Amino acid sequence: MKLSKAKYSELIENIGSLLEQGRKQAYQAVNTILVKTYWGIGKMVVEYEQEGKEKADYGTALLDTLSRDLKIKYGKGFSKSNVYLMRQFYLKYPKFQTVSGKLSWSHYSELLSIEEGMARQFYENQCLKENWSVRELKRQINSALFHRVALSKDKEGVIEISKKGLLIETAKDVVKDPYIFEFLNIPEDYKYSEKELEQKIINNIQLFLLELGKGFTFVKRQFRITLDNTNYYVDLAFYHRILKCFVLIDLKIGKVSHTDIGQMNMYLNYFKEEENSAEDNEPIGIILSAEKNNFLVKYALGGISNKLFVSKYKLYLPDKKELEERLKRLLENDERNSKVRQ
Repeated sequence: MKLSKAKYSELIENIGSLLEQGRKQAYQAVNTILVKTYWGIGKMVVEYEQEGKEKADYGTALLDTLSRDLKIKYGKGFSKSNVYLMRQFYLKYPKFQTVSGKLSWSHYSELLSIEEGMARQFYENQCLKENWSVRELKRQINSALFHRVALSKDKEGVIEISKKGLLIETAKDVVKDPYIFEFLNIPEDYKYSEKELEQKIINNIQLFLLELGKGFTFVKRQFRITLDNTNYYVDLAFYHRILKCFVLIDLKIGKVSHTDIGQMNMYLNYFKEEENSAEDNEPIGIILSAEKNNFLVKYALGGISNKLFVSKYKLYLPDKKELEERLKRLLENDERNSKVRQ
């Protein structure tokens, strides 16, 4: 019996799909067992310490000795730092039911490096929501995503995003200030043009989408708008799948001006009339600038009904200590204000 080429190709495709599914399930099963095993080892170490009243500090004689003996008997995987992480894993997650089977041991190793409980909980939730790889998780931790998002909230908002992750419900939820573009590898003292900045972003579009956050899909660069026989160009156009709206981004290498804000407002009005379908919500405009005059922005945005935001971008990773201090002050001020209102 002779089978057609189409049928045979379909057979190959179906076998490949089943094989890929099986490999994923096998990896997931192995990962779950590994995570549970390391949690169990951590529990044994902590219980041994508590019984013998051992000091819990990293670098104690117990961890040194334990690491050495386990490596001799069972091989790799028992460095002093790894044994310490297993111990920390149990201390931070004393109930195994709170451990997600969707995250690998490598994910938890990164999460355990975060001292603040709220920040750790936030990154864990975002990992699960956005299916971050370990590399993506590292990048978000290094760029202090939690602190950058949290600084735009009040105390209740900070607590909520730490418990639930970042909820995308309004236009404001997709906007950060500042954005971090360290992945573009542009030296701070290098004089670049807006076209160069745009090209760098296009060349690193996956990392740019990661910085933008969940829900963004790239539509077009230099999106042309023609009005009265004059062409205008939106630097970058995206569509947000969750909010169901276009997101327009203009790049400015210097200070943002009132003219820039007026132009973006025009783009938004055009999209509402000419590009939106009946199912689309109002578009969002974000002007990204290297510098930002808060008073000018405040007055220039006054009276504008469109969803228009101005944010700074930085070409280097933020000072996490400084962001931690700012967040701490914000929470303390919010607490004091609550007491005064009572």
